[in-house]
Amino acid sequence: MTREEERTHGSMIRSGAAAYDRAVIPTYELNDGHTIPAIGFGTYPLSGAEGVDAVVSAIAAGYRLIDTAVNYGNEAEVGEAIRASGVPRDELFVTSKLPGRHHAHADAIASTEESLERLGLDHLDLHLIHWPNPSVGRYHEAWRALVELRERGLVRSIGVSNFTAAHLERIIDDSGVTPAVNQLELHPGFPQAEMRAVHDRLGIRTEAWSPLGKRQAKYGDPAVAVPAERLGVTPAQVVLRWHVQLGSLPIPKSADPERQRQNLDVFGFELTDEEMTAISALGRADGRLFGGDPDVHEEM
Repeated sequence: MTREEERTHGSMIRSGAAAYDRAVIPTYELNDGHTIPAIGFGTYPLSGAEGVDAVVSAIAAGYRLIDTAVNYGNEAEVGEAIRASGVPRDELFVTSKLPGRHHAHADAIASTEESLERLGLDHLDLHLIHWPNPSVGRYHEAWRALVELRERGLVRSIGVSNFTAAHLERIIDDSGVTPAVNQLELHPGFPQAEMRAVHDRLGIRTEAWSPLGKRQAKYGDPAVAVPAERLGVTPAQVVLRWHVQLGSLPIPKSADPERQRQNLDVFGFELTDEEMTAISALGRADGRLFGGDPDVHEEM
């Protein structure tokens, strides 16, 4: 997202304590013509009544992209929070993810219908294949099922998560359909420059899970701490702004209402080119949080 594109979405505010005007949240246009908010709210591992409260709080703070998954075990809570929020359905962008055990075509169709039932929705705005699970070798079959679900109107946009360039090539060659989104582990310790370049070439939007880096967050590093001090924002806001200026769509998670507001409030300041470069330079080839290499790591 260019800075000029951000400016076209209205005046920007920077105070994390202020009530956030959702009208200032920029959007991206996906390769299928639909739009997606430039920042979202991750819901793993929120569950139970506290999970419902956290999602309601996030929507009240201004989040409009809500990210869940079958394997998070909280689709019902997310659906309850959506209904409790009082926000019209057409103002929300709801994402879920297909688990590895449901990659067979018929299973993928049934799994998506069950997700909609748990969420209490008639469609998903975005549905992703959660992991490719290459040893099973059916992710291309799951992808064709998502294409069918899109044609039926149960899903508006379709994408993948944790796919490598080779995985993307296989499903595109097999179906003729390019994913709208690929959601990846992406944070300052693991900037995914090569995959972001692949996405740019293919017209796929990069989405980032664990965008802050969890326990390996670089908040104390001068590359993050110095711009935070200069701008009067938190280190987490600096990292999320780094994502925005990369064109990466971050989906941070927090159950704390104040932190939710801060994490959303990243469109009223800018990092310099030098600061962007310094944050990206924190990356390491082995910077994954838990060794989740999609060529070998699998989740069912």
